[in-house]
Amino acid sequence: MEPSFEFNWEATINSIPHLLPGIPYTLLISFGGLAIGFFIGIFFGLLRISPLRWLRWPAIVYVEVFRGTPILVQVLFIFYGLPQLLGSPINALVAGIAAIAVNSGAYISEIVRGGVQSIERGQREASLSLGLSRTQSFRYVIWPQAFRRMIPPLGNQSIISIKDTSLFSVIGVGELVRQGQVYIASTFTAMEVYLMVAIMYLAITWTLSIILRQLENKGLVGQ
Repeated sequence: MEPSFEFNWEATINSIPHLLPGIPYTLLISFGGLAIGFFIGIFFGLLRISPLRWLRWPAIVYVEVFRGTPILVQVLFIFYGLPQLLGSPINALVAGIAAIAVNSGAYISEIVRGGVQSIERGQREASLSLGLSRTQSFRYVIWPQAFRRMIPPLGNQSIISIKDTSLFSVIGVGELVRQGQVYIASTFTAMEVYLMVAIMYLAITWTLSIILRQLENKGLVGQ
């Protein structure tokens, strides 16, 4: 028996107005979480290169735990597990931002560590010989160069985090996938709607990739 399914392009187009409200949630969760995760990553990344073992180990544990467990498990723990400990519910949007923050922070900490350690030791020694303190040497010599080298991997992490928001429909966050699920429930056009969801995610990540490529072409990142 021949399959009777026929793709309905009209249903794909008609889903756009119903999916658009999910874009602000997707962007808020991803970029809000990344902004917090960036500062978390700097903190733990610098701890990772500390000469003091008692400072390095908490950072190592944090990185291994959040890089070694799925972000879906992390957001479920935050949304369902933490309220049992805190005695009060957590907003789904807040849980999503928190999950992106702690997850991306673990990866960003490794980006920070690698970026700082990629700067030649001679530059630090030269700045110290010129009379700069260790703090001034890091702030004015090491960090600006390291940050330029961090931008490409930070951009990649941003794209990953944007795509990770698609998992948060399980806690009811109204991002793109959740909006698609709601619309599909009344129209039964899963193939058509999920195609448009994929196109919207691609548009967001592609735009970010173009911005990063422009920065690279202008010599603002890398070496």
